[in-house]
Amino acid sequence: MTSISVVIITYNESKNIRRAIESALRISDDVVIWDSFSQDDTAEICQSYPIRFFQHAWEGYSISKNRANAMAQHDWILSLDADEALSDALVNSIALWKKGVPCPASFKRLTNYCGSWIRHCGWYPDIKFRLFNRTTTTWEGLIHEQLVDATVQTVVLLKGDCLHYSYYTAEDHYKQALKFVTIMAQEKVDRGKRTVHIMRYFSAFFKVFQMYILKGGILDGHAGWLVCFRSGWAAYMKYKLWFEFQSTAR
Repeated sequence: MTSISVVIITYNESKNIRRAIESALRISDDVVIWDSFSQDDTAEICQSYPIRFFQHAWEGYSISKNRANAMAQHDWILSLDADEALSDALVNSIALWKKGVPCPASFKRLTNYCGSWIRHCGWYPDIKFRLFNRTTTTWEGLIHEQLVDATVQTVVLLKGDCLHYSYYTAEDHYKQALKFVTIMAQEKVDRGKRTVHIMRYFSAFFKVFQMYILKGGILDGHAGWLVCFRSGWAAYMKYKLWFEFQSTAR
């Protein structure tokens, strides 16, 4: 049977971390939490469980996750976000995976948005590659980091969903979206990429149309409309900030 370590990075995740840890303990005896000196009760909650807890200054998503992976007891790692949990079906799939020949694996992620499960909008099945061997695989990228495997291998898709508790309120969504698009806009400028003023309007319209009509957001009811509209706002802000950053960088 293949042993795995579950690795989770955290910062101010007291609202979510219990669920994530309890989910991880269902399929792993080694759970690593890599915390960036949370200011809430995250540390106290984590240390109440039989897990291994580390703290280190924030260095970015990829660097933090790679450092956390290095602390794991096993080479095969399941990476979870603090706001995620494994469904019963996915727990069973991972249990079966552990009994077979180990290979990289992915799963579908189902997102809960302000209390509603979103099955369209381009948010589902949202397949994530998260079960990997750290000797051949590393996290790369500044934001929306991805796992890069140094070997050519097939990634199997496990049955069951990873449950993603994304945003509890509209304010949470706007705050997180603004954080991400600010980083993305600055990265574009740093790479010498340029945009024009009108792109903020075009990108916002296209994002809403794409998610609500082309990707079926309309089928998710009112929650689907909110997801699409707020995602359109994020697209608008990305190009607005990009244009502003490039103007001040001249």
